[in-house]
Amino acid sequence: MVDIRLPIGFMFSLLGVIITIYGIATISDAEMYRKSLGININIIMGIIMLIFGLLMLFLAYRKKKTSA
Repeated sequence: MVDIRLPIGFMFSLLGVIITIYGIATISDAEMYRKSLGININIIMGIIMLIFGLLMLFLAYRKKKTSA
């Protein structure tokens, strides 16, 4: 049986990496971040999504390991 945490973990981890890389690539574009008060929200949300995705993958792996 497939644990729902596995695909959610993969999805959030992949999106978190993509958004973080985009935030790092556009870190010097001050015009882009003027509406967000100069805060590079892409890096912040990318890291949060990556941490959440890795947490879901860890929980899915731990559940699979204990049930086997």
